[in-house]
Amino acid sequence: MAEKMKLAIIRGATCSGCDVEIVDINERLVEVLGIADIVYAAVIMDTKHSELEAMADGSIDITFYHGAVRDSENEHLAKIARKKSKTLIAFGSCAVYGGIPGLANVTNKEEIFKVAYQDTPSTVNPDFVVPLPEWKDERGHVLTLPRFYDDVFSLDDFVEVDYYLPGCPPLVTQINQALDVIVSGELPPKGKVLASEKTLCDECKREKSENMRIEKICRPHEIEPDPEKCLLEQGIICLGPATRAGCEAKCIEANMPCRGCLGATAAAIDQGGSILSAIASILDITDKESQMSEEDIYKLVSQIKDPLGTFYRFSMPKSLLRRTKKELEKEKV
Repeated sequence: MAEKMKLAIIRGATCSGCDVEIVDINERLVEVLGIADIVYAAVIMDTKHSELEAMADGSIDITFYHGAVRDSENEHLAKIARKKSKTLIAFGSCAVYGGIPGLANVTNKEEIFKVAYQDTPSTVNPDFVVPLPEWKDERGHVLTLPRFYDDVFSLDDFVEVDYYLPGCPPLVTQINQALDVIVSGELPPKGKVLASEKTLCDECKREKSENMRIEKICRPHEIEPDPEKCLLEQGIICLGPATRAGCEAKCIEANMPCRGCLGATAAAIDQGGSILSAIASILDITDKESQMSEEDIYKLVSQIKDPLGTFYRFSMPKSLLRRTKKELEKEKV
């Protein structure tokens, strides 16, 4: 009997939705367990970091790392995962792009701590006590916590990643396709994204006009969308033109717009910039642009609520922006 593969599932800064989706492969788990032993998975096993650290380098065949890198513990586990694994897969959009945690790059640690430990209505903390990387009690005992970083990072900002499986979380079908590749032993060239290179619009079955034009931008709750017609053509911001296909257009099937969790295709330099360009090309202002006042332009742009969270919801740390800089007002003397 052939020796079983060794698998590991390692968590970074995550909501653990990726763990849930792995379990959702249902009976396929039995097949996986028939050919592989899960040697580390904190969410389902009582395994310690020390046990992972004690494993021989390169002894784990495949490791799925999900979650962004938010603190020193995430970074440590990412580096241990790389050291112990023959093949390391960035699993889910947080590991691939920084994901929703990456939206914290609009601010910094100081501001986040201020909101979390001082400014919330339910918090009474007049001395502004916050978590410290190290604290010593009166007996000299030292307690430590991971260092919280100013920035949120993706996995490959710290270690070399062999394959990428985006999605928030990746669908069961995507996971199964990845497992098929792994089981076959015929792995693609390293660095490949295990998803389609087409855009979601190529996968979407909704009707689209050849010369699409929209006069206004709507939020999904403001209209009752036609389930047969392109959402973008109805004025609802849908990231389909700038997002990788492979999710079976599940959100769009539910009459909700794509929010871009699979990230951009290889052809797009920046996901947010790509969708901004697409929207600009269909706004019905071609003949009016030169006549528009600043107030007209402001009204038009203000129809887009939370542009940063809309266009970079899952990809901020890997975007051309990477983060925004918050300028603090200097006190006037």
